[in-house]
Amino acid sequence: MRRLALRLLECFRKDWPGPRRLLAGALVVSFAALMAGCNKKAAPAVAPAMQVTPVLVQPVTLTGVPRSDSYVATIKSRRSATMQPQVDGNLTKILVKSGDAVKAGAVLMQIDPLKQVATVAAQQAAEQQQRAVYQYNETDLVRQSQLYKDGIISKQAYDQAMQAFANSKAALDSAVAQTSAQREQLAYYQIRAPFDGIVGDIPVHLGDYVTSTTTLTTVDEDKDLEAYIYVPTERAAEARTGLAVDLLDVSGVVLAHSSLDFVSPEVDNNLQGVLVKAPVPKSSQQLRNGQILNARITWSTAQTPTVPVLAVTRIGDQSFLYVAAAQGAGYAAHQVSVKLGEPVGNLYPVLGGLNVGDRVILSGIQFLQEGAPVRPMQAPGPQAHAGH
Repeated sequence: MRRLALRLLECFRKDWPGPRRLLAGALVVSFAALMAGCNKKAAPAVAPAMQVTPVLVQPVTLTGVPRSDSYVATIKSRRSATMQPQVDGNLTKILVKSGDAVKAGAVLMQIDPLKQVATVAAQQAAEQQQRAVYQYNETDLVRQSQLYKDGIISKQAYDQAMQAFANSKAALDSAVAQTSAQREQLAYYQIRAPFDGIVGDIPVHLGDYVTSTTTLTTVDEDKDLEAYIYVPTERAAEARTGLAVDLLDVSGVVLAHSSLDFVSPEVDNNLQGVLVKAPVPKSSQQLRNGQILNARITWSTAQTPTVPVLAVTRIGDQSFLYVAAAQGAGYAAHQVSVKLGEPVGNLYPVLGGLNVGDRVILSGIQFLQEGAPVRPMQAPGPQAHAGH
């Protein structure tokens, strides 16, 4: 550049013609302007102000949060019968299958009755024999009585006729009673439903030899159900009738609401727990006898700060949320680490990290960063209540 400037200055030599000197002057002026432009420093750029983000907020308030625990519960019918035979023999008929609804007195199974039928027949024959003796002695007593009145026979003969009649009557009465007993015994060879209900599992088969210790099936009344719950001994002191109980399926959906109506005074040594019971509402059609599910017992309710579930973000095992904190003349997003309890409905109980009145940000959380300016707007609608 310096060498080019010297060459241009030579253009002003006095021995050059006028037009040549004028052209050289114009070049010098242009070069000077170019050099001035190159040497001028660029003005520093001004950083744009951060944009204020409108966000929905909700103040932290106290809500009644239940203190509860969940336990395994078994649904049982208040009327449930295990069917066992009262006589021995081979099964000849099975007239029902598992799950059948039966009426009281319906025949479920039959045990081979042939032996008992023969016994009844023999007893009936013995009864007829005793009846014949009785009828003879009855007729003879009438005849002996008349002879005694006529003085033909002695008092001793008459007394003997009366004794024979009395003995035959007693023998007949005994034979009648035995026949009735054998007929009743015959009824035991038919297994009948004791009440209206549902037939359970049938572990026996046709032809099996059964005894009084053999379980044939069960009949359960599909109403008046109740939940059997074993509460750990450390909670036994808090267990009392009237406590709210929610019956839930494996996914946590509430199937029925109930309350405790029985607390056992004894501890089960095998389970190291106290048995409590809760009736199942008749409107709960989803529950069945023998069903296993979860029971949530609510011990008490305490006023606790809560925040909506949608306001919380998780990073690893830590929970965070944003609050609108006052900053200068406005507000800024401030990330807070919080300790939360188990969710109750659509709310989290806050165990630490927030104070009542803090304004929790509900919207645009994924776009916020620490210190970002925000414009709080009250979230519409009342705060959701804690509930199951």
